[in-house]
Amino acid sequence: MSYELPNLKHWRFDIDVDNIAWAWFDTAGQRMNTLGREPVEELAEIVSTVEDAAQRGDVKGVVFISSKPNNFIAGADINEFDALRTEKDVEDVINPVIELFNRVERLKVPAVAAINGYCLGGGLEFAMACHYRVATREEGTRIGLPEVKLGIIPGLNGTVRMLQLAGPIAGMQAMLTGKMLRPGAARGMGVVDQLVPSHLELPWTARKAVLQKRKSKGGAWWKRLLTKSPARGYLANRMRKETEKKARPDHYPAPYKLIDLFERHGGDPQRMASAESRTFIPLMISDTSRNLRRVFRLQEMLKDQAPKSRFKPLRLHVIGAGTMGGDIAAWGVYSGMEVSLQDQTQDQVNTALGRAKKLFKKRMRSSRDVDVAMSRLISDVPGEHIKRADVVIEAIVENLDAKQKLFADLEKQLKPGAVLATNTSSLRIEDIAQSLQDPGRLIGLHFFNPVEKMPLVEVVQGEQSREDEVEKGAAFVNHIGKLPLIVKSCPGFLVNRVLAPYLLGSITRLQEGTPKEKLDAAAEKFGMPMGPIELADVVGLDVCMNVNETLGSSPAQDSDLGRLVAAGKLGKKTGQGFYTWEKGKPQKAGTDYDEAELERLGEEMLKPLIDECERVLDDGIVANADLVDAGVIFGTGFAPFRGGPLHYRRSKDKAGESTAQAA
Repeated sequence: MSYELPNLKHWRFDIDVDNIAWAWFDTAGQRMNTLGREPVEELAEIVSTVEDAAQRGDVKGVVFISSKPNNFIAGADINEFDALRTEKDVEDVINPVIELFNRVERLKVPAVAAINGYCLGGGLEFAMACHYRVATREEGTRIGLPEVKLGIIPGLNGTVRMLQLAGPIAGMQAMLTGKMLRPGAARGMGVVDQLVPSHLELPWTARKAVLQKRKSKGGAWWKRLLTKSPARGYLANRMRKETEKKARPDHYPAPYKLIDLFERHGGDPQRMASAESRTFIPLMISDTSRNLRRVFRLQEMLKDQAPKSRFKPLRLHVIGAGTMGGDIAAWGVYSGMEVSLQDQTQDQVNTALGRAKKLFKKRMRSSRDVDVAMSRLISDVPGEHIKRADVVIEAIVENLDAKQKLFADLEKQLKPGAVLATNTSSLRIEDIAQSLQDPGRLIGLHFFNPVEKMPLVEVVQGEQSREDEVEKGAAFVNHIGKLPLIVKSCPGFLVNRVLAPYLLGSITRLQEGTPKEKLDAAAEKFGMPMGPIELADVVGLDVCMNVNETLGSSPAQDSDLGRLVAAGKLGKKTGQGFYTWEKGKPQKAGTDYDEAELERLGEEMLKPLIDECERVLDDGIVANADLVDAGVIFGTGFAPFRGGPLHYRRSKDKAGESTAQAA
């Protein structure tokens, strides 16, 4: 009997001479495999065919594998999510998929998921429905359930299967953080059954798994005990306390709903599966989820700011081994580049090397990896490596004369095609470039502190900066795993320009008598990652003064800010600013404030920031409103669940119009 499926668009299906069925996934017209409506419908055809062949004894098993490099299934197609307006819409979409995955699980022959690259979200939920999972150890392989980052929870019985395989501790942590796991970690948890060195060995290993009728053993017996009461209630309370440190339930309800689901039904897989859908459906159509999906798309938009380019930078040279320059150098090394670091003295460079080693120890898996990274970070006080570098970044003091002199000398040493950039936070690129014979070569690459945590880099285009230099700068930013935002040169660019009135306005409120703890609490109530007074301390009060002076809005020297700077109390880096800092934390007075009052104050405090975003858009500093929102979210941490400052204001205006019309 023939089991050919010739009309498939997104899958390829065949049965080989050993009677093993192969389903190769290759979503048409997309870089990533995603489970959209059409691919799922075709998957249903394949499963029906395998069911029929298995019933007749014509297949020994089925392997689900990807035809795309470095990608198994990246998840559901979130572009289809926005069409789901009601709970009934969501229910009609997910119920057939849940039943399809259950059919895979009920197949009478082995179903093997052969994983290379991203296996995330709905892709992992599908893989967990298979009987056995083989994954590659390749660097690009990442496995996880990142749904909470989109304001939802796994909704295709993924919560149930994750607990069965990984147990409640590791399984819930993976779902609550949305972390993408390396293959070894996934294997250690029990989510993956077998690892192979490379994708070349994946088909052969999957074939053996079918022929040997391998089946996942599931979680250990002691893990299953932890899903029983009273252990489950104890674990749920611990999870809530840990989650509260990172996210407020009124801003991000999804992780708390997941914990509730586990606490109530974690000991009964059947009830948990049913309750999972009831929890998932309202989250999917919530404003929080819609806004977080918008943030995801904004992130992809920023990545697209760097066009496909032949520019593949391998060597970076950083001038200035202070906190910012040293951290840029360390991040370049962490991203795989060879980096040379220059400053006036060896002691200054040595201090930066010490900080870099701490970063590598924190982020790398072994001491050998740390040693290899340190070997790529070269101390270069005389600047001998400038002529070899593909990218040269200046990160010295914010002084126009000093920068102009440095660049006049640098220009003579650069190799053809190298990117020449300044990390200035406020000076105009045109002014710095005046000392160059070829001013069109200079661009800005403005990083944010701390470099390892802040995802955005502003790629600054001066009036004379050539388009190809800007494109190469954006390609470099992508290469080191950051998000490039192309901005026109102006004082403060985008992020510092919109932050300045917000910070200065908050400091003015402090001087007028509003407690600093109250100001910070109000901003956090709005959804900011930290309050403006704490942020000023973290950025550095001297930096705040300098940026405000550049923007023409500096407070008086006899202001609280001016007096602290004059006294050398510069914030976190000196241990004293608006707050006293101990062990890296600000010492705050514990005071309770009225929640409604905090909400009102937070709205008032953020208004200057949003107003400045409107002016930035009007001035054409970035190309459109979406890029303003993206820059402010990823450059300042502006409440992601609100979808960006301009989107938030437009949404509020629409809501107000609707209320007025209804009245």
